[in-house]
Amino acid sequence: MSIGATSPAVPSAWRDPVALLAAPAVVYLLVVYALPLLWLLAKSFAGPDGLTLRPYVDFMSDPFNWRVIGNTLGAAAWVTLFCLIVGYPAGFALARAGTFLQIVMLVSIILPLSIGVVVKAFAWQIVLRRDGVVSQFLVGVGIWDEPQRLLFTEAGLVLGAANIFLPFMILPIYSVVKLIDPRLGEAGATLGATPVYRFTRIFLPLTLPGVVSGVAFVFSMSVSMYVIPSLLIGDRFQTLATLTGRSFLMMRNEQLGSTTAVILLVLAVSIVVGSTWLARRLGGST
Repeated sequence: MSIGATSPAVPSAWRDPVALLAAPAVVYLLVVYALPLLWLLAKSFAGPDGLTLRPYVDFMSDPFNWRVIGNTLGAAAWVTLFCLIVGYPAGFALARAGTFLQIVMLVSIILPLSIGVVVKAFAWQIVLRRDGVVSQFLVGVGIWDEPQRLLFTEAGLVLGAANIFLPFMILPIYSVVKLIDPRLGEAGATLGATPVYRFTRIFLPLTLPGVVSGVAFVFSMSVSMYVIPSLLIGDRFQTLATLTGRSFLMMRNEQLGSTTAVILLVLAVSIVVGSTWLARRLGGST
């Protein structure tokens, strides 16, 4: 090597001492997250004679498992839709509220996150009973003629899960609406645009990145919920998460549990990656 030769360039991330601050988090995630996932992945492909796709073939060939996948995606879709219907106007109201009211609303949205999911699910067991608040309210407004039980029904599952995941829909929408200049609506009104036209052609496209992010958060969490279905609807309504738990904890079938866990992971990761790509495209086009 000649004296005048230059040494190969070192990546700037390794030259920056600040990058080393991420090392503990990276090591932690590798140990408690990546390695168990690799073990699950290997276990799902393990067979008597080595690696095999037989566990996935057997899983997909059973009609019951397809019903489980349908239950998982259907419940997550209904929860996400309910959160979007309730959370979209709530995000606008939060962004346009005055300072004091905005603080009160933010506290009301964020404070329930400090309560554990198990506590919330048990509370919803009381609310969804035949003599619970929801049943009494629907009878009072004339929708039902007599009290009915919502506990251990799919409607009760959607209501309970949406209550828990709703903040994760409101906050992304709020963060995007907060950046939109409210004078855009006034400008459209001065040009003769109707309120519906202003919403569909001005505000809705600008809020789509927040909507996509909120949908991704809620759907990915709903598709993998375990405690909420177990307490609000029971074993008769199986999802991939509850089937994974039963496989490991009750049936002691590690291969089936690993297979269902990997399928659930693929669904959740696909949702997050697809929504991230869509949010970037929508964010770049607005």
